Parts: sequence; C-alpha cells; structure tokens
Amino acid sequence: MTTNPANQELNPPDPEHGEPEGVEPGQGQPVKGQPVKGQPVKVQPEEGLPEEGQREQGGILLPIPDPQESARLLGQSAGFRSGFVALIGRPNVGKSTLLNQLVGTKVAITSPVAQTTRNRLRAILTTPTAQLVLLDTPGIHKPHHLLGERLVQSARGAIGEVDLVLLLVDGSQPAGRGDGFIVELLARSPVPVHVALNKQDLVNPDQRLELRETYQQLLAGEGDRPALNWPLHPVSALTGEGSNALVESLAAQLPEGPYLYPPDAVSDQPEQLLMAELIREQVLSHTREEVPHSVAVQIDRVVDDGPRTAVLATVLVERSSQKGILIGKGGRMLRTIGQGARLQMEKVFSGPVYLELFVKVVPGWRRSAARLAELGYRGD
Repeated sequence: MTTNPANQELNPPDPEHGEPEGVEPGQGQPVKGQPVKGQPVKVQPEEGLPEEGQREQGGILLPIPDPQESARLLGQSAGFRSGFVALIGRPNVGKSTLLNQLVGTKVAITSPVAQTTRNRLRAILTTPTAQLVLLDTPGIHKPHHLLGERLVQSARGAIGEVDLVLLLVDGSQPAGRGDGFIVELLARSPVPVHVALNKQDLVNPDQRLELRETYQQLLAGEGDRPALNWPLHPVSALTGEGSNALVESLAAQLPEGPYLYPPDAVSDQPEQLLMAELIREQVLSHTREEVPHSVAVQIDRVVDDGPRTAVLATVLVERSSQKGILIGKGGRMLRTIGQGARLQMEKVFSGPVYLELFVKVVPGWRRSAARLAELGYRGD
C-alpha cells in the first residue's frame, strides 16, 4: 500500500475499484477491559468435611481467606459496590455526551443529529468505592424502518438486564409526550430509576425550578399508577455540572460486589466497532438531510504494521445521490471525513493511523434483516 507521507491520506480512489494490494487481513483487539471471571466453587463431600473456617487443598487444611482482607488486597474498600446502569431516554438528549463526561474519555460518538447511537455499548467508571458499568442505548423513538425497530428493541432490552436505570431528559425543555411514554414504560419495570435533568448549562437559573416541576408532575400518580419517587438530578453533560453527585447517588444504590472489570478499564467495546463509529461520527458532522441516517460503516481490514495502524473501511449508503454527496467535488468531502476520523482514531488509540475509505451503494440496507445482522444490528 502506498502512502502520502505529507498527510497520511490518499486522494480518494475511484470508489468502484477494489481494495488496494499489500494489506493483509487483520482483526481489531478489544479495548482493554474484559470481565474478571470468578473462580469455580468446589463442593466438599458430606464425609470428612473441613471444620468451619478451613478449606482443604492437597489433603492439607488451610484457613479460608477473609473476604474483607481479599478485597483489601484487590484494592477494594469494605462495602465496595458494583453493577450495571442503563442510560435510557429520547434521541438527542445527551446520553453519549454524559457517558463520555462521566468516564473522562471518548468511548461513544456524539452529534447534534438525532439517533446518533446505534450500538448498545458499555463504559466502565471505577471510583474508590464502586464500579459502574454504564450502558449507552439508542434513543427510544417511533421507528420507521427495520433498523429503527432494532434500535428501540435494543434500548428496551437493556432495561431488564441492569441494576439501575438512569432516565436522561432534556432539562432545558418542559417534559413532553416522549418523556411520558418512557416514564410509563419504566414504571412497569421493577428496576430502580434515577432521572437526570440534562442541559442545565442552557437553562436560566430563574427557570430551573419551573422546568423541574414539569418533570415532578410527570412522575405524579396518574390513573392506576401510583406516584413515582424517582430522584431528580440536575446535570450538564457538556460542563460536568452535577456529575459527581449523580455518580455518588447511583453508586450508593448498587449492590455490594467485586470488580466486574479491571479497575483501569474504560470500555469493553471492540476496536473495530469504535473505529467504525468514529468514521460515522464524521459523516454525521459533515453531511445533512437524509444522508446521516442512511449511512453505515464497515471495517474491512485493520493491519498493525508496527509504527502505525492501517485501516480500510467501507461507507454504505442507500442511493447513488448519497454516494455523490459523501465523495464530494474532486473527492473533497471524503477527504475531510477521512482526515477527521483519522485524527480521532489517533487520539483514542495513541498512535499514527493510516485510513482509506470507500463508498458503496447498498439499496435498502436499513430494511434488510440479513444486512442489519451483518452490520451487528440485531436488537439484542
């Protein structure tokens, strides 16, 4: 593969030609942080049981380790808590921005375009007293195609798989019908719920109480449903206002337990998925109208050749007109998207990246179950 040493970007090739030679297939590595698996428990036979406070190993009776001492050796404080928290809300209320703010690094893409999040990803936040595994979910909305149905199904499925739900709303606006729909959905679940009133940086201090009251009214009893005593947390995902208090409140309601991931992990997202999302983020930032929602990104090859990582990716669109918009006059748009994505990859992966993009028309991919499954949108 030839490179342009001045910019590490090639002029966009004819999008119809095949992949360049000289790049061998490779697989991305998961972001640091696989779950820590517990050791299996050996059941002693009824006869010859060790005395209380002892265990047998190779015919020798040994003292059973004290749980608090084990926690101390692992760096956990007594009463350490851990669990899963799902971020639920309408599209474009700032779930991914809040996720990045809480973790302190970029693990989810963000965009002013609604329905940016498509994959249910996990971010890991570890404090001295707790480990929170935060699930960023697609915005709950009325779907208009199979992809939309899969995204909503994914968000709803997360509710029953976690210890807590954090309902994120746009606190700069009064409560709306979409918020009410999600409240009714969560009210039927036994999982505890906290509510984050986001975008407080956009609210005039004199209006905060008035806006808060609209959400309090939303949680009041209605019909056969009793009043919901869900804590309300004013926050700003952009500035970090209220984030520390929010984390403390969520952590206090998690069950006591060990580390679920290594303490220094921030995500369990595979590298290739994050690369694809960083490319799609640039598409969302530089295109308008129907193009952002019609785009998917497929990572074809990742090759770590020592000093840098080479990435070849295909951007899928549904129509030829969208392909023309993405490529742009003289390939300028595709160059801009590629340069922006490459810079983000270099920040995330802490090293030089060579990125080459192709554009491919796949009519109706958002309505094809087989194509959605191939791209990883299964709704689970």
